[in-house]
Amino acid sequence: MRTFMHGPAAWGVESPRRPSRVAGVTMAGFRVRDLDTLRMVPHPAVTVVLNFGDGSPVLDGAPGHGRGGSIVAGPGLGAAGAVRVRGENVACVQVRLSPVAAGAVLGVSPAELDGAVVPLDDLWGAEASRIRERLGEAASWQERFALTDELLARRDGAGPPVDPEVAWAWHRIAAGRGRARVDGLAAEVGWSRKRLWSRFRSQLGLPPKQAAKLVRFDHAAHRLVAGESPAQVAADAGYVDQSHLHRDVLAYTGATPATVAGEAFLAVDDLAWPGHAAPRPPALTRAARRGPPGRAGP
Repeated sequence: MRTFMHGPAAWGVESPRRPSRVAGVTMAGFRVRDLDTLRMVPHPAVTVVLNFGDGSPVLDGAPGHGRGGSIVAGPGLGAAGAVRVRGENVACVQVRLSPVAAGAVLGVSPAELDGAVVPLDDLWGAEASRIRERLGEAASWQERFALTDELLARRDGAGPPVDPEVAWAWHRIAAGRGRARVDGLAAEVGWSRKRLWSRFRSQLGLPPKQAAKLVRFDHAAHRLVAGESPAQVAADAGYVDQSHLHRDVLAYTGATPATVAGEAFLAVDDLAWPGHAAPRPPALTRAARRGPPGRAGP
């Protein structure tokens, strides 16, 4: 287990040696004795926190359930710096689910999370308690990752898959670091802009333009943490100018780019999710572009 320092707090951080069997899933393990109050930075994924230690993180300012236990949060939680996390003796496996994969694994669409933090017990019932016990009894982090992956693979298909056009549009947004235009995506899948907006929002939990902005912000924020100048990040990430980047960062975090560059939630990613890159969009078949019979129109 590697160590990440943030002020006086030392985080133990571990990553799986093997990728998940479920597409769109990444995970990491954390153990923190004293988790200082930290700003939660929005991320373009559905987050599942599987707590198994003596303590558990507390989310102050989070809509819905923010205290203890295993939780699920939709993409973009923590906008404007409204959510802070703290705790003692925290030990957890954190799972990041692509919004495209989340519904099939969780059993509910990310849209049903409605921007709130939801207790995992509400979605998985006794299965959430069982995985907590098994993670606590496991002898190593790699065993915990294997147990988690086994559970995710078993649950994959618990909810309906998203439309192939929606999945393709999401992957195009992610692969393009948020710079894809919604009109262009709609034209490429053969849908109207209104139809893409409606299906994307209902299946992934946020409209395509908002998804693109969140993906672009996430990419820019990590580059700021890496030490790049705001001017260079703004130019390369597709912002109109540095002021545009400043406004976007402020809207998502409630802080300036200079402050965000030191955020622990971003800085720890290089340890927790090493080499994580944007996925390449899958091939969209001609049939998918046309859409199945009877589904033309908005």
